[in-house]
Amino acid sequence: MDVERIRLLQPDLIIANKEENTQSQIDVLAAEFPVWVSDVYNLSSALEMIQALADITETHQKGMQLCQAIAQGFEALLPIAEKTVVYLIWNGPYMAAGLDTFINDMLMRCGLVNCIAERRYPTLTEDALAQLAPEVIVLSSEPFPFSEKHVTALQLRHPTAKIILVDGELFSWYGSRLLAAPSYFKQIQQQLKG
Repeated sequence: MDVERIRLLQPDLIIANKEENTQSQIDVLAAEFPVWVSDVYNLSSALEMIQALADITETHQKGMQLCQAIAQGFEALLPIAEKTVVYLIWNGPYMAAGLDTFINDMLMRCGLVNCIAERRYPTLTEDALAQLAPEVIVLSSEPFPFSEKHVTALQLRHPTAKIILVDGELFSWYGSRLLAAPSYFKQIQQQLKG
């Protein structure tokens, strides 16, 4: 974090995130500027964040409309028959989305059951991944840019698993991007049915 650069900007508001920013970073900034910190771990907390920011920025009505549209989209998303899943966010070592994450909530809304019992983002060995024996292995486009070569390599080691690449932004970025998530998740569900 470049504090000097932030000081030059003289922001009226700094929006931080509990997962992305450390307490020490927030303390440094809060000593000089108004700082609002989000803590998003599921759809409900994402909608609360959107509305809180709309209230802070005096765009209450727009925030309400956005939250309603997102909520309606998710209400129309019906979970598929439950399949077990491991959602990988990093390679070398493998890191997976565990419980108490926004990604986990999105997986559950699709009807997928997370094999990872740990919280946050634990690391996995190849042996540990094999022992979990997920029906589905999801490779995210971010923060690590998984590609087809990773699908091929994993498929050789996990021949019974369905391995798919997904747009990580739609599984992990909360905010207005959530408007597009339900229709994207329906496409993923179709892919998993085939």
